[in-house]
Amino acid sequence: MAIPPQHSRGSRAITTKPFAAVRERKSRLNYTVAAKNLGKLEPRQLALRLRQLAACLLVLVACAGAAKLLSTLLSPRVPWIEPGSRAASSWDRRANVDADVPQGHSTSPVLAKSGSDPSESSPELGEEKRHAFHLSFPMFSYSCMFRNPESGTSKCPGLRPGHLLPVVDPELRRKEGQYASSPESIPHLEMDGSYSKSPQSATVAEIEVPKPKGSISCDDKTKDEGFPYARPIVCKMSGDVRIAPGSSSVILTMPLYQSAEGRRVRPYARHDDSLPPLVREVAIKTVANGSDAPECSVRHGDIPAVVFSVGGYTGNFFHDMSDVLIPLYLTSFQFKGRVQFFVTDYKQWWVKKYKPILQRLSRYDIVDFDSNDDVHCFHHVILGLLRDRDLIIRRHRTRNPKGHSMVGFKRLLRRAYGLRRDRPLALGENPGKKPRMLIISRRGTRRLLNLHQVEAMATLVGFDVTVSEARDNGIKRFAETVNSCDVLVAVHGAGLTNQVFLPARAVVVQIVPWGGMEWMATNFYGEPARGMGLRYLEYRITGEENSLAGRYPRDHAVFRDPMAIHAQGWKALAEVVMTQDVSLDLDRFRPTLLRALDLLQD
Repeated sequence: MAIPPQHSRGSRAITTKPFAAVRERKSRLNYTVAAKNLGKLEPRQLALRLRQLAACLLVLVACAGAAKLLSTLLSPRVPWIEPGSRAASSWDRRANVDADVPQGHSTSPVLAKSGSDPSESSPELGEEKRHAFHLSFPMFSYSCMFRNPESGTSKCPGLRPGHLLPVVDPELRRKEGQYASSPESIPHLEMDGSYSKSPQSATVAEIEVPKPKGSISCDDKTKDEGFPYARPIVCKMSGDVRIAPGSSSVILTMPLYQSAEGRRVRPYARHDDSLPPLVREVAIKTVANGSDAPECSVRHGDIPAVVFSVGGYTGNFFHDMSDVLIPLYLTSFQFKGRVQFFVTDYKQWWVKKYKPILQRLSRYDIVDFDSNDDVHCFHHVILGLLRDRDLIIRRHRTRNPKGHSMVGFKRLLRRAYGLRRDRPLALGENPGKKPRMLIISRRGTRRLLNLHQVEAMATLVGFDVTVSEARDNGIKRFAETVNSCDVLVAVHGAGLTNQVFLPARAVVVQIVPWGGMEWMATNFYGEPARGMGLRYLEYRITGEENSLAGRYPRDHAVFRDPMAIHAQGWKALAEVVMTQDVSLDLDRFRPTLLRALDLLQD
């Protein structure tokens, strides 16, 4: 006879298979009854039950959010290290090291590279290697993976190539979970690259985020189709680039097989045989590792640098514009002021003279390359200046891909010098007001001998005439004078460069001297005028309108074959053709003035 099991309150019953079957049937019966009773609940009771259920769900959501927040607060934070910043960042958590580490082990930081495992790959990374490092502390750990050490792409939040982070030295941890009982103090990485001791402790190492691969490209295609003057060499460098004025060099970290060692550049935007003594050379040097380069004393972050010369032929307004300021605009305007200038062959008076323009191109003080002894570190450096032809900027796929123009350069000049007029006076626009004409006079060669007669005739024709020489006033005051005029008249020479200050659609009249000067007149001032949005006229003098007739016989080459003098080079041309003065035939010149009036009516 079987003895039924005894049950008592608080005791646990001994369950057999028959009893389990009975409980299962009872459970099903209870669920059925509960479902029926739920259907019989009054609307008020049903609403109460639903509110209770919603409250439970809300509590669960709140608990999940609190858990996530707590997890975030307890996780390690990677400090953002801004290059050049003086603010300090520290790690507030305590880390312990292996107990097997000798007590005399140095606590000085060790430079360590991020580890790599060639065998690891993932669908996201394809066949690329994964480069990772791991930060491990008693309470937490932090891992980071780099996609490619050369490209610098990473999956590390808050990190950029080249930044350093404190981590526990993996060599000091031989067994997981074993830590020293009395850890030594952990250095803190300051944002300026220095270290300080922390009261909380562990021996640490540094991991250097890989920097972008160094590269250099030089535009040394000196020939210009249709133009006899060679272009200068311009080199662009990226990566770890250091400018060392003391050694007159730019040092680039890059593989030796791409070495540019031995290249020397004169960073002046003109190239001819007379320049070498006038322009300082800058050497480009390469090193395989940054540790082989001179130590940085000034870090400029992501600001690029442009190194250029104000030697050469500067001091002549034409060369100031065509050899420095316009090429500098073409090279640096893309950076919108965030660019550092280094000037070789430094001239304080030159920098002061053109300070309003230079300040429009760079927000930073110019560095005198000749007297500076610091080592300046950059990610991007341009050695030399891009240029097109004289006073001309055209679109080009490599030199000018953004399509900068002389119209844009003139706009920059108007803002730099506060020039108000952007268009000339149209005849009849203001009754009784005459269009203004500026005649630029010269003191040396190519003087206009009958200047006063030309001025009187222009007044009779209908112009309000002003005569001035460019050097009479400062550049700002003369720029304002030019900008206030509608017509500019000048004999071929640097004075015509002042057309950059004319309002758009003003008229330029160039008096072309005798002696085969047509090509130079057109290419140096005629085509540039059209590129600036100006109207251009030429008046070519005859053999009787120049002073050469009183110096040379009629059978001299200057009259018989002027191009033979051109063939002898610039020196012969400057001594013969460029020294002449002119005296205009007023009857021949009058139609040119009338044509200028007609252009102002368009």
